[in-house]
Parts: sequence; structure tokens; C-alpha cells
Amino acid sequence: MDMPLIEFTRCYLALFYTGVAVFYTYRIITKKKRDVVEVVFPGEPYCSTWWNHLAFRFFRALIWLVCVARWFFPTTDNYLGVLPALQQWPVILAGNALLTAGFLLTIAVHFNLEEQWRSGIDPQGPQRLRTDRFYRYSRNPMFLGVAIAQLGFFLALPSWFSALCLLVGLYTLYQQTLAEEQHLSTVFSEDYRQYRQQVRRWL
Repeated sequence: MDMPLIEFTRCYLALFYTGVAVFYTYRIITKKKRDVVEVVFPGEPYCSTWWNHLAFRFFRALIWLVCVARWFFPTTDNYLGVLPALQQWPVILAGNALLTAGFLLTIAVHFNLEEQWRSGIDPQGPQRLRTDRFYRYSRNPMFLGVAIAQLGFFLALPSWFSALCLLVGLYTLYQQTLAEEQHLSTVFSEDYRQYRQQVRRWL
């Protein structure tokens, strides 16, 4: 067990998820004001995508709160079901690396989409099918980045809590992926069918 790395990661996770929360809150608010358009589409109340959206946001907020609490109150770890066998420096270091890499990929795809970026399924969009840049290698590069980051969180804080967050995160991402691919199949029909044959869902 490497205590300096564990303490560094404790601080890093709190700052990381605070930064993520600030970034997306700022982006959503400024994009709404600048473009005067809605950018968050959870779906009709109680539909599958609405539940996906709710679960993802709940666990993302919970992760942020737990990470901040751990920074100020280290004894919080006593309630997370920490897995001592995985609290080794190679595991934690790999977790930090994957968390950072996944977020950087997500941000890169986010800005690559520019005005097309939406959270959820916009019933009126998208206006064109993206098959360039990141989308040449993965049909869902942003979700791939989120999944990598979620795995990184589990390794950076190996515990039953982070394992539950990983399972819920991957499940909601997969269900949202199916819903969005169905929407794109409806909107773009033959073009999307050909695209699916050429590019894998993840990698």
C-alpha cells in the first residue's frame, strides 16, 4: 500500500469531479444562453432514456459528493467497502491514468461536435450524421471515454461503492447507446446502416 499515492488520489478525485461538475454546468448554461436552444434531453418522464439519465446523473452527483467528503473526512472510506487487495500502487496509478484519459477523450469529442453536442436524444436532430474524426473509429467515442473514466474511478478507489458505480454506469451507457443508435437508424436510415457495417460500436 502506497500512502502518498493514496492521499494524492484522494485529493485528485475530489478536484477532478468538482472540475467535471463545473465544466458541464458552465457549458450547458452558456450554450443555452448563446444559442437559445435546449441541449439536455432526458426523454419523456419514466421512459427508458429518462431512467438512464436520472440514474447516471444521480450516481455522478453521488460520486462527486463522496470524493469531496473523502478529502475532508478520510474516515469516509470506512463506509465505502474499500478492497485492500486492490489498493496497490500499480492499480491506483492505472486508475488515475484511465480516469484522466477517458475524460480527455470525452472533452475532445465534446468540442469536436461543436454546435451538434446534446445530452440525450434531441427529437429534432441531429441534422447530419457524423462519420469523421473520432467517429471514423468508434460509433460512440464520447460514451467510450465515459466508460474508460468510470473504469479508472473504480481502480483509483477500489471499493464496493466504486464497483457499484461502475456497473450502473456501464449499464446506463449501454442502454443509452442502444436508444441513440435506434434514433439514428430512424433519422438516417440507409446511411446509418452502412456506417454501422463499417465502424464498430466501441472500437
